[in-house]
Order: sequence, then structure tokens, then C-alpha cells
Amino acid sequence: MVSQEQRRRQLAREKFLRQQQRRTDARRKSRMRNAVIASALGVVLIGSLALYTTGVLKDDGKTNAGAEVTESAQPSPSKAPDPCDKPAAGKPGTETWKKEPAMTIDKSADYTMKLATTCGDIDIALKASAAPHTVNSFSFLAGKGYFDHTKCHRLTTNGIYVLQCGDPTGSGSGGPGYTIPDENLKDKSLKDNIYPAGTVAMANTGQPGSGGSQFFLVYQDSQLPPSYTPFGTVSESGMAVLKKIADAGESTGAGDGAPNATVVLNKATVTKS
Repeated sequence: MVSQEQRRRQLAREKFLRQQQRRTDARRKSRMRNAVIASALGVVLIGSLALYTTGVLKDDGKTNAGAEVTESAQPSPSKAPDPCDKPAAGKPGTETWKKEPAMTIDKSADYTMKLATTCGDIDIALKASAAPHTVNSFSFLAGKGYFDHTKCHRLTTNGIYVLQCGDPTGSGSGGPGYTIPDENLKDKSLKDNIYPAGTVAMANTGQPGSGGSQFFLVYQDSQLPPSYTPFGTVSESGMAVLKKIADAGESTGAGDGAPNATVVLNKATVTKS
């Protein structure tokens, strides 16, 4: 039979173990939160493969251009309801190209890109005159169905506020096989290192001229270095779609992970006005 003193010691030992576990969990969460904040501000040295530790919106430079390596994380214990519809039937393509497509757009004309997503249509006014290589590449890739049936693989909700898309692999490491030059980095909309809400810009490896197909849509003003080609502006109705996606949160609970919403680009089209 357990004496009262033995029982008291057992309870004290169990209490101590619970306290130690809580402290360990708190330290782990603090490290994760600090890592996300530091990386979102772009203060970690370039060279790591983990998401954001090579900068802010980058790729690993080992596979296709414009790619980005994402870091796996434990799922959040609670998940918001999915506000989006099921994807249309079909699978992403696998075709890549060895060099940037020839210039076919009219730099003086107006172009729009429509992303028909599972969460609603996102219309984007493209900046053909300011970013002709980028707009021409998107016109080429959209015409080839490159973006169709692809997932938007990343949502950030801490430090910067973007939805990232454009990778057919859905892993953050995909790209079209070629790179395009940086453009429009002195756009008048970029003030005090702020990419304003509604901006559409290119992801890259952190090196000049390393953009490919991955891009991000800013749903809330975000502080970023002016290193990511701004090439479009989201319409008012498109911003409502982005807000719906952002409100559903991301999968890690740490502010950087896959969207909880099932965001799939059923179809992407670029049209000359």
C-alpha cells in the first residue's frame, strides 16, 4: 500500500515533469516564431534551403528557375473551414523550356491576367510597358496551360502577407526551366520598402535575374526589399478573394505554410485589352 508521503512525492514528481514539458514546448514555439519573424524580414543569410532562411521569397537554385523550397512543419491542431470549391478535373503539366520565350507582346498595349481559382476569380492588370519580359513570359506560359490545375502552395500571415503560386509541382521547387530578368524594381508604388496590398510580384532565388514562374499576391501591405519584380495589380474583387483565402489561415500555425483553403488555379489566361 502506498503511503501518504510516497503519494505526495509521486504527485510532486508528476507536477515537475509537466512543468518541464510545458517549458520545452514553450521554447520550441518561441524558436519557431522567432525564425519566421527573422526570415520574413529577410535578415537571415542566403544559402540555406529552408523556406525564408535564404531570404524572403526564393528558390533553391537546383531545379527549375523561379522555384522555392518549403520547409515541412507540424499541422496546426485546429483548422478553419475550407472556403473554396473542389478543383476542376485535370492535372498540372510537366513541360519545361530551355530558354525564355521570344518577345511577342505589344509593350504599349494593356494586358490582363485572370486566375480562375477554386476560391473565385482573381483579375490582375499587368504592367506590360514596365515589365515586358515578365508579362511576355506569363502570356507564353498561360497560353501553354502551364498554370492550369496548379496549387498556390504557400500563405504567409506573419511579418509579410502574401499568397504564393506558380509552381506546378506544388512543392515550392518547380519552375519553367528558364529565367527572366528583374524589372520595374523602382516602381512608384514601392515606397519605404513596402509592397502595397494588391501587388503581384515575382519570387526569385535572391540572385539577380533568377525569376521563373513562381509569383506572389500581396493581400496586406508587406515590408520587403525591392528585389521582386512588381508586374501587376489585383482588382478589387480579386482582393476579396485573397482576403477569404487569408482568413482561412495556413497549415502550420506559425505564420508560414500551405493555405488551409484549397487554392487551385483551374485556369490562367492573359488577354490583350
